[in-house]
Amino acid sequence: MSDNKRQYGQEIKGHLLTGISWMIPLIVAAGICIALGQVIGGPDVGKQTGTIAWMLNQIGGWGMGLIVPLISAAIAYSIADRPGFAPGLIVGFICGQIGTGFIGGILGGFLVGYTVLLLRRTIKLPQSMQGLMPIMVLPLLSTIIAGLLMMTFIGQPIVWLQKALIHLLESMQGGSKFVMGAILGAMATFDFGGPINKTMSLFADGMLVDGIYGPEAVKFVGSIIPPFGITLSFLLTRHKYTKAEKEALKAAFPMGICMITEGVIPIAARDLLRVVASCVVASAIAGGLIMVWGVEAPVPHGGMFVVPLFTKPWLFCLALGIGTVVCGVMLSLMKKTVTQADEEFDDVEAPGVRDEEIKFTLE
Repeated sequence: MSDNKRQYGQEIKGHLLTGISWMIPLIVAAGICIALGQVIGGPDVGKQTGTIAWMLNQIGGWGMGLIVPLISAAIAYSIADRPGFAPGLIVGFICGQIGTGFIGGILGGFLVGYTVLLLRRTIKLPQSMQGLMPIMVLPLLSTIIAGLLMMTFIGQPIVWLQKALIHLLESMQGGSKFVMGAILGAMATFDFGGPINKTMSLFADGMLVDGIYGPEAVKFVGSIIPPFGITLSFLLTRHKYTKAEKEALKAAFPMGICMITEGVIPIAARDLLRVVASCVVASAIAGGLIMVWGVEAPVPHGGMFVVPLFTKPWLFCLALGIGTVVCGVMLSLMKKTVTQADEEFDDVEAPGVRDEEIKFTLE
């Protein structure tokens, strides 16, 4: 039973990740269009009708309006293949109209997908009418069933939850904002791109869709601090890093510029508690500062290359710098000096890999 539950959980996760992977390019394209419009036209770009800046802002705004329908359709497609896409799109649009937002789009996609699967198993048509199933029967019935459920029983509690969450974030002041930012920053860093990071990322992307941009900026800083902070620690205390760790940093730092945290995993794996502790503390401080200072990111990805599009980009860089220094100094103080045994361990590991590669080549 536990294996079945684990397999079912993996399926759910796979469908959700499919939806997110379809959604991210749309958020990036639409978000950058909005940001460029605001950079060119200023904060009053919405009033500059007919200008290039206004057009870019409009393009981005319309694009953002497609995010909820797209993630709903993508999840439904992942579950039920082509018969799920059109009803998923419609139910996702319904979610946008009734105000369920990002959460409603995700649930709507699962609702449509599994409704299509249920209908496929229960409806039996004559052989001569089988061609109608994927193009008319399944899309029509699943649209009606899932659409009505979303507009009545399922949608209203989600609307309430969404409004309560947005109100909570908007009403936070001072210390509350710092605590929220610290929690999100710690989550963004904790497992270097793992499940906890993905959970925080999903929350930040959902808030971005609903016009709350602060958590997205925290996601940026929490993803960039580990490679930057560990690199600073190396520069401060080179004698505390093995040759293998030094080689790993050659890839980890440029990956960090692109907001890819996974490059530090080889280094963290060798000294897990110290690396995680220093990165989490640093990202929590930086995340709290970002929320208090009102830094906002209108795009979900792009690393340091899109920082100029943020609101208050200099304050973002200041928070990133503070976090990097905290991480680097803290790790350098805690990390032990490399011994000959540590270096020999790396030397033993490397030939083992080469032997396997040689064996593979000979086979």
